[in-house]
Amino acid sequence: MTGARLLAHQTRFDLLAFSRNKESRFFTVALPVIFLVIFATVFGNDTTTVDGREIKQTTYYVPNLIALGVTGAAVTNLVIAVVTEREEGVLKRRRSTPVPPWVLIGGRALTAVAVSYLTLAVLMLIGRIAYGVAIPGRTMPAVLVTIGVAAVSLCCVGYAVSTWIASVDAVTPVMQAIVLPLYFISGFFIPDDAIPGWLLDVAAFFPLRHLGQALLTAFDPATTGSGLEPGHLAAMLAWGAVGLIVAVRRFTWSPLGT
Repeated sequence: MTGARLLAHQTRFDLLAFSRNKESRFFTVALPVIFLVIFATVFGNDTTTVDGREIKQTTYYVPNLIALGVTGAAVTNLVIAVVTEREEGVLKRRRSTPVPPWVLIGGRALTAVAVSYLTLAVLMLIGRIAYGVAIPGRTMPAVLVTIGVAAVSLCCVGYAVSTWIASVDAVTPVMQAIVLPLYFISGFFIPDDAIPGWLLDVAAFFPLRHLGQALLTAFDPATTGSGLEPGHLAAMLAWGAVGLIVAVRRFTWSPLGT
């Protein structure tokens, strides 16, 4: 088989594994939908201020919850799966097969990208039908590019993070301890005008803030032009490059806890 066919086969296998994992499906696709329903019910669908403009609450939450889903697919789920398979010896056994290592790693990354686009479709559909959130037309290419860049970059970060976690029991609480504070300070759950400025400055150092802001720009009906945010994309790519360097240097197929 050619490399492309091997990669496609591995990606299909990883997608099938994802579809059969109830926990992964819930925390990646279902949880953002639940958050959207809760926020719209509790806070209503009035307006909030973004960069001096008034937009509907749900128009604010949909892109940020899409960002949450992308993070879940590309970082949280990836790290949990990689650490679990490594510590249980699955990665070591896979490495001993004739399948090239890049196929195994690439299949996992492409699965994260595919699940990220699935989350986008589900949240856009529910946001449109239930809450009247406008589906981007002119800026849809910016949405698709932003999610693709974010998913690939965050996968690199996820592989890097996985090299520091040596226990299956520790991986879930460690990941929650990392991503939950970032969700809050990045504005995924709370509008910017309710977050202290210094916390927003801290959040701006991390890629999740840039992902949420880039998607928010593309979803904002008042946005002119293509909706692409080169600065935010560059910040995410920079994190991806650092993550890739760390992962290449530290990644191992053998268990760390032995």
